[in-house]
Amino acid sequence: AIIKKHTSLGYTVIIVGDREHPEVDALLGYTGGKGIALNSVDDVEKLPSLERVCVVAQTTQTMDDYTLIVDKIKSYYPDALIFSTICSSTQERQAEVVSLANDMDSIVIVGGRNSANTKRLADLARRTKTPTFHIETAAEMENIDLRPYKRIGVSAGASTPNWIIDRVMDKITSGQRAKSKATGFLMKLWVAAIKADIYSAAGAGCLCAAAVLLQKRDVLITDVAIAAFFVYGMHVLNRLISRRPASFIGSFREETYLRYPKLYRNVAILSIAVALVLAFMNGFLSFAFLFLMSVTGALYNMNIFPGKWRFQSLKDIPGSKNIFMAAAWGMVTAILPVLTSENIFNAGTAVAFSFAFGIVFIRSAMSDILEMQSDKLIGRETIPVLLGKARTKIILNIISAMLLMLLVFSYFTGQTSALGLFLLSCVLYMWICLTLCDRKAGLSGAVTEGILETVYIIAGLCVILWVIF
Repeated sequence: AIIKKHTSLGYTVIIVGDREHPEVDALLGYTGGKGIALNSVDDVEKLPSLERVCVVAQTTQTMDDYTLIVDKIKSYYPDALIFSTICSSTQERQAEVVSLANDMDSIVIVGGRNSANTKRLADLARRTKTPTFHIETAAEMENIDLRPYKRIGVSAGASTPNWIIDRVMDKITSGQRAKSKATGFLMKLWVAAIKADIYSAAGAGCLCAAAVLLQKRDVLITDVAIAAFFVYGMHVLNRLISRRPASFIGSFREETYLRYPKLYRNVAILSIAVALVLAFMNGFLSFAFLFLMSVTGALYNMNIFPGKWRFQSLKDIPGSKNIFMAAAWGMVTAILPVLTSENIFNAGTAVAFSFAFGIVFIRSAMSDILEMQSDKLIGRETIPVLLGKARTKIILNIISAMLLMLLVFSYFTGQTSALGLFLLSCVLYMWICLTLCDRKAGLSGAVTEGILETVYIIAGLCVILWVIF
């Protein structure tokens, strides 16, 4: 509007920006051939004699450069009209990069090398004399030695997907952990377990022990093993056979899954087979129940419904991922272990299933919220995409409150053991995670996922504390 208006009034419009940039090229199109693009103070000295001058900026220009060029223009054309058209978010990001670079030992700028916005961020960082590395992908980190630097800052261009930034963060944190021998080794081992889905499998075992003891029943090591093996196998298989592999493409799991697909597939199949054998040892009913769950889980991503139907697979059902996952965990941790007992179902079983279902549902939905914030492509099979982040968080808060009341009420009415009071910590832990999930903590994707999955390990710790006390 500024350009069209002042061009019609007879002004020569000077656009401060990169002449080859699409934005500048488009702006020149509104000048009717009377516009001039320049990008430096030296360019100002080459300007012809002009009567009426109007100056605007490419939206991604740096304010310092624009100010210098404008001052030079005004020295030649004192009556020039100056408009600050630099995007406010661009100015804020540039200021943040300068501040970050001044505080860090080095800084990594993530974004396209042809992006004017990203190139200016890298240039601003270099002006602070802080070692600056401009990269496009996490793969380029292999050629950068960050070992001399203790504090490393990361920023990115406005159009850089957050999942790429997460991958870069993973690479940096992995390198930083390698500097510390003891803690670095333990941290590396923890992250490796998260990436390989071993941590979630261990969590399933912990949740199983908690769910069984909550029902005032004796827990068997085979029950814990079945839950761990089954969860591991189904999680890995569903990632591998997904019709849309967004479950690991672009995530911290991408590198290992794409490098060893056959290994993951074979281990996952073996894991489910072991779970089925252990279930058969517990009884035919347990085996049949787990076999049915395995078949259902394997068919989740496959087209099994008639072509004329609205939904071709279970995955196409809105919200199915979070609901089916929570239900599967609840059944394998709370119901399957008691199928062979005389009194199969009671109020305690319902409470245990509700607790497992609720915790897994909250954790699953929170993970999807974080993936949305990381610009990952996830579908309507997830609750956050179906209902939106704000509504999902309200639902998760309601579920958390209901779980708290259920655990307390069921204990004081004698339906569950005192372990329920210890398990309140799991609900509170997830509530804290939910409260903090919008904050930018600078954590890698693997660490964030591990923090969420730690709720299952907390359930295992609750079991140990309850047994001791």
